[in-house]
Amino acid sequence: MNNVAVTHIVRFIVLLLVQVVVCNHINFLGYINPYIYIIFIFLFPIRENRLALLLISFLLGMLVDMFSDSGGVHAAAALCLAYARPILLKTSFGMLYEHHSIKFSNTEVGRLITYITFGTILHHFILFSLEIFNISNILLILKKTLFSSISTIILSVLIIILFSRNKK
Repeated sequence: MNNVAVTHIVRFIVLLLVQVVVCNHINFLGYINPYIYIIFIFLFPIRENRLALLLISFLLGMLVDMFSDSGGVHAAAALCLAYARPILLKTSFGMLYEHHSIKFSNTEVGRLITYITFGTILHHFILFSLEIFNISNILLILKKTLFSSISTIILSVLIIILFSRNKK
C-alpha cells in the first residue's frame, strides 16, 4: 500500500471519529451542528475512479448514520455531494479542473472557500430536507442549512489549511 492510500485511510478514520465523538454532540442553539466528515469527500483525489468516490462516500455517510442513528440521511447527502463534486470542481476551479491539475495544498484560498461553500450548502440542504422531510417546514430547513453550513465551512477551511498546506 502506498503512502497516498494510507493518508486517505487515516483521513477517513480520523474524520469519522471526530464527527461521531465530538461534532455530533455539538448542537448550539438547536441549529448549529458542524459536519466535518465531508472534508474527506472534498479532498478525495481528482484522478481517482469516480465510482470509488461514490462508494466510499456512501460508506462514510452510512457509518455516520449508524453512529448517530439517523436512518440514512447522511449517506444520501454524502452520496449526492460526491455525485455533484465534478460540477462543483468545474465551477470553483475552471480550467484547472479540466486539466486535472488541481492540488488542494497549492490552490488559492478563495477558490477553496468557494468549492467548500457550494459543496457544504448542497450537502446540508439535502441532509436537512431529508431529516425534516416536510415542505411546510422549509424555513426550518433553510435556517438549519444556513447556520450549520457556516460552522461547517469555517471548521473545514481551518482544518484543510492547517493540515493540507505544504510546510515551507
